[in-house]
Amino acid sequence: MSGPLYVPVLPTKPHAAGAFRRLWPDVRAAIRPLWNLPPLPGVLPETLGTVIGTYVDRVSAVSRHGGWIDAPFGEDAQTAALAEALAVYCELGRLRPVTGPERTAEQQAAAVETARRCLRGLGVRVRVTGEWDGRLGEGVRGLLALTGPEMPLHLLVDMGAVLDDRPDAGKEALRTLDALMPLAVWRSAALLGGGFPRATADMLEEGSCEASRAEWRMWHEVRATGRAYAPLLDYGDYGVQPPGALAQAPTPGRKGGPPWGALRYTTDSAYFVVKTLTRGPDRVAVNRAAARRIIELAEFRGSGAGQGEEWLSDCANGPLTSSEGVGGPTEWLKAGNLQHMTHVVRSLSDG
Repeated sequence: MSGPLYVPVLPTKPHAAGAFRRLWPDVRAAIRPLWNLPPLPGVLPETLGTVIGTYVDRVSAVSRHGGWIDAPFGEDAQTAALAEALAVYCELGRLRPVTGPERTAEQQAAAVETARRCLRGLGVRVRVTGEWDGRLGEGVRGLLALTGPEMPLHLLVDMGAVLDDRPDAGKEALRTLDALMPLAVWRSAALLGGGFPRATADMLEEGSCEASRAEWRMWHEVRATGRAYAPLLDYGDYGVQPPGALAQAPTPGRKGGPPWGALRYTTDSAYFVVKTLTRGPDRVAVNRAAARRIIELAEFRGSGAGQGEEWLSDCANGPLTSSEGVGGPTEWLKAGNLQHMTHVVRSLSDG
């Protein structure tokens, strides 16, 4: 498949791994995920390897074309154990380690050593959640001094949440890339940004909302500048969740949750979010109506466009007398990511 690669920033959770596994083979072949471990507060180093296995086993198994594995929320006391546990998936699997200029010297050294052993390179993740700070460039320069000229290097410029309240995101991304691209012969470079809005009860008070794809606009703005690196720049986003969702620590055994959820759909220029219910006597009717609102959009691509659209169509057309196929939060996220990732890859391949 032609076009830039797609680098979704995804959590190492069942819904994301399940969606990635179900993608059509040609779509999956164009994707290199940046998988993120959640915060693991208080997990002792001696048990960390076992805990990490429950998260990374599934994503390593579906990442046959490669990708990255990151632990951006790791505690300082966990650095050595995290590096040891993740090295297994980098050396025996297809994932690459990740570090960045704001990481500790110990984490940087461990990631570089893992990259040296796995031979597939190192991901350098540079976070720019506001204006470009020149000190980040100095940090990257110092990090690169550890790598050596033979190591394949991959630049991951992470702009965080890119919504309509950041109209200068394209300019800041350009400043960042102009500063970082000359520092190394990058094997690849990706511009990442989170564009799906965080669904809240207030936002969905009217039953649905729409938001523009500001991060998609940012990527095109940079690509249109005529910079020598622009045609080679890969696109990345956070799927159908906001960046803040990655920072949620696991809550095993937690029961309850809000009585509402959301279905999500991606078009060429916008994101649609429609309210659903997780419980109550009206759950089936409301949820099928929510799916019906999506499939009745003029921009809906049809049930044959992908597994996400197929699920939405089945849900919309199901009987009101049965709850089968109306889903819950996990299914809604999975369907959302299926339609979103498929649409992004198709859009990239179309230029």
